[in-house]
Amino acid sequence: MATMESLIGLINRIQRACTALGDYGGGDSTFSSLWDALPSVAVVGGQSSGKSSVLESIVGRDFLPRGSGIVTRRPLVLQLHQTDGRQEEYAEFGHLPRRRFTDFSLVRKEIQDETDRITGKTKQISPIPIHLSIYSPKVVNLTLIDLPGLTKVAVEGQSETIVEDIENMVRLYVEKPNSIILAISPANQDIATSDAIKLAKEVDPTGERTFGVLTKLDLMDKGTNALDVLEGRAYRLQHPWVGIVNRSQADINKNTDMLYARRREREYFATSPDYGHLANKMGSEYLAKLLSEHLERVIKSKLPGIVSMINKGIEEMEAELDRLGRPIAVDAGAQLYTILELCRAFDKIFKEHLDGGRPGGDRIYGVFDNQLPAALRKLPFDRHLSLQNVKKIVSEADGYQPHLIAPEQGYRRLIEGSLNYFRGPAEASVDAVHFVLKELVRKSIGETEELRRFPTLQSALAAAAGEALEKFRDESKKTVVRLVEMESSYLTVDFFRKLPQEVENVGGPAPPPGDRRTSSADRKNPPPSDRDRGKPAAERASPVDPLGDRYADNHFRRIGSNVSSYIGMVSDTLRSTIPKAVVFCQVKEAKQNLLNYFYTQIGKKEGKQLAELLDEDPTLMSKRLDIAKRLDLYKVSRDEIEAVSWVR
Repeated sequence: MATMESLIGLINRIQRACTALGDYGGGDSTFSSLWDALPSVAVVGGQSSGKSSVLESIVGRDFLPRGSGIVTRRPLVLQLHQTDGRQEEYAEFGHLPRRRFTDFSLVRKEIQDETDRITGKTKQISPIPIHLSIYSPKVVNLTLIDLPGLTKVAVEGQSETIVEDIENMVRLYVEKPNSIILAISPANQDIATSDAIKLAKEVDPTGERTFGVLTKLDLMDKGTNALDVLEGRAYRLQHPWVGIVNRSQADINKNTDMLYARRREREYFATSPDYGHLANKMGSEYLAKLLSEHLERVIKSKLPGIVSMINKGIEEMEAELDRLGRPIAVDAGAQLYTILELCRAFDKIFKEHLDGGRPGGDRIYGVFDNQLPAALRKLPFDRHLSLQNVKKIVSEADGYQPHLIAPEQGYRRLIEGSLNYFRGPAEASVDAVHFVLKELVRKSIGETEELRRFPTLQSALAAAAGEALEKFRDESKKTVVRLVEMESSYLTVDFFRKLPQEVENVGGPAPPPGDRRTSSADRKNPPPSDRDRGKPAAERASPVDPLGDRYADNHFRRIGSNVSSYIGMVSDTLRSTIPKAVVFCQVKEAKQNLLNYFYTQIGKKEGKQLAELLDEDPTLMSKRLDIAKRLDLYKVSRDEIEAVSWVR
């Protein structure tokens, strides 16, 4: 079986390590608090209840600060270690691990100084505990946590919330299911008004975790006693009440020896007519032994649960460290490899967005399927090909010499003017896809878990990807503009060659041979009259034909209609070719060559420059370091717990 010393000493070591890591319970830590899981004895009492005197009596030394008001302003974790009689008594503080105190008046001063270091020379309180270990043959193995005394009124120099603040701090300790409550009440006050008992009853209504201590029995009025309380009739607990007789203020002022005070306490109970039958279960020595044995039993019963909690914490912390990433190597080769791996992780996610594995790439198709067609439909061809504008452009194109057969220059100017309108939607499609790609880069960087710890590298990647996308956009704009210019540079001749045939066929098919009806060709070219016989064909008079009048409105409407049909054909062509050019110049390039230039530049960087790219967020570095330290504590604690024989 493991000894009491090994059990309580084990808990003491883990408590000290927890405090060093900043785990002293009651926080909002991501992981379960190991401190909160450790069994301990929390000493609770109102001001002037004799709490400090009880602790000094248990230790057998005068070492606690004294005074009026709130003297204990930080929790004091008092760890008692029993040694053999050959060793000198000494004390050690957790914050001064290599310094031994043999003069206990200096211990008192150090407690006061360390309190002031956190709270300042004020009357405020702090939840950060002070660890004090005392090694002596006169003590039992025990851990006690001295808490600030409960109070009802704030005095000058204290916060208005001091009463509530102290109670909240005390509650943090006594509410823990593994906490043992040592509730100290003065015997010369009604137990019903005891602050310690009131609080203990709220957090431990069954009384299974509470030990009641009654102080100042020797100061009760003559003819009265506290047997109703000590024998459990006034307020019943599952553990026996213990009466204590502390040193008087006169004894304290005279520095009465603690061993002498203990002897006098034993004599008081042995000779008391009221408490003589309880003498063997009264006094500070009995209380210390009772608490030590009970603490050992609680530790034994709670350790399996503590081990389970530690194992769960280890799993959670290792998973969190994997998520945050392990520390980076210092040599340039490893740093370059790390950067390239991070870039590949980003590139993989970016391609998944484009290929449909993640959302976002479909927005590019939306540009081609919705935005581009809508922009083409809104082009002002109706205004450009209005009758008035067609007349104006055709007339200007003819110059001083009107066209003889067909206004070819007018056609070309109308078509070129119409085609210029396509530049806007073409360039807008390029810009829209560029915006989508930039958003996908930003989103991909944010979704790359491995990159989150390197804000400098994130910025460098975003800048490099942005520069590459700008180049792809410029090349894409040149390409789509070339597509529009190619339509202007060479018109589709076959389209216009069909136009005279279509006009020719307006009158319908020619009549069959022998038909007396006049064909459309005959109507257009009637036989010459007697007046015109003998004249050249060009000089013959012809009947008025609105289809043949080159300067009638119908003629210009037909020109506008022909140009509109041709522009419609070109619009259908560009609607298909612009997306091809954009995808080829921007999307495909982004998938294949987004970081090529960045890779080239990275390969030229020196070790210091690489280290700068891997300069992590200080908050993240601090978090990883804290988790790593806590993980080490949990692993060491688990190993030490499993090393005790009774766990097997």
